[in-house]
Amino acid sequence: MNHHIPCPAANGFNRVLDIGDNGMAMTGFGLVKLTAGEAHSANSAGNEIVLVVLGGKCTVTAGGTDFGEIGARADVFSGYPYTVYVPPGFTYTIAATIDVEVAVCESPCERSGKPSLVTPDQVESTFMRIGKDNFTRDAIVMIGDDFPTQHFFIGEAWVPSGNWASYPPHRHDTENPPDEIDMEEIYFFRFDRPGGFGIQKVYTDDLSTDAAYTVREDDTIAIPEGYHPVVTAPGYTMYYLWIMTGNSRGFISHKDAAHAAAVE
Repeated sequence: MNHHIPCPAANGFNRVLDIGDNGMAMTGFGLVKLTAGEAHSANSAGNEIVLVVLGGKCTVTAGGTDFGEIGARADVFSGYPYTVYVPPGFTYTIAATIDVEVAVCESPCERSGKPSLVTPDQVESTFMRIGKDNFTRDAIVMIGDDFPTQHFFIGEAWVPSGNWASYPPHRHDTENPPDEIDMEEIYFFRFDRPGGFGIQKVYTDDLSTDAAYTVREDDTIAIPEGYHPVVTAPGYTMYYLWIMTGNSRGFISHKDAAHAAAVE
């Protein structure tokens, strides 16, 4: 299968991944780009939705809930995000007060709930510096395993020039707590400078999947299974929005023992 999905990033709503595409049973994804004064409306229907403001400012309403103007960072390298959770059965509207980009994460949901807002101040306490040496990266969590969602576990990561992330390689393919839980995942990429790129690997233990992709601005990688290390080219800081979905949620994964031993 092809894990790599470029996004044209045109104005309006850009569909990147439908639920069921590319082996992803629980994850849909899109990107909304609006200029000041434009708006985008949709209904969550049978899905739960997470809106992540990547850059710019907008107002967001969901049903009768008005979150007012949100968005504090110019881009994904300029601070932490505002995030809106929309349960099933709500019409929501994103209206740009200045140019804005919003990631739209979707997952099937059978629970009711209330729309809610997660602010940059709330996610600041989740900051993590992960790894060591040339596989150090920073991460935050906006929708954690304590958030009242059925399937989502969502955060952001920043990878310094020339560094690896998701390393040592790990997978979360099998429901075997407390050692591993079954979650699919996507990565959505940005780079701090024009021309930035990285290399994403996706492979399984038996190498029936063993793929490598060049990832650039606005690319998405769908990871229904397998280990998925990624590296950014020297001279570029890589950002990726990571969206995990599963019936269990959390940072519980199985490391590739050979590579884990090599860096211990």
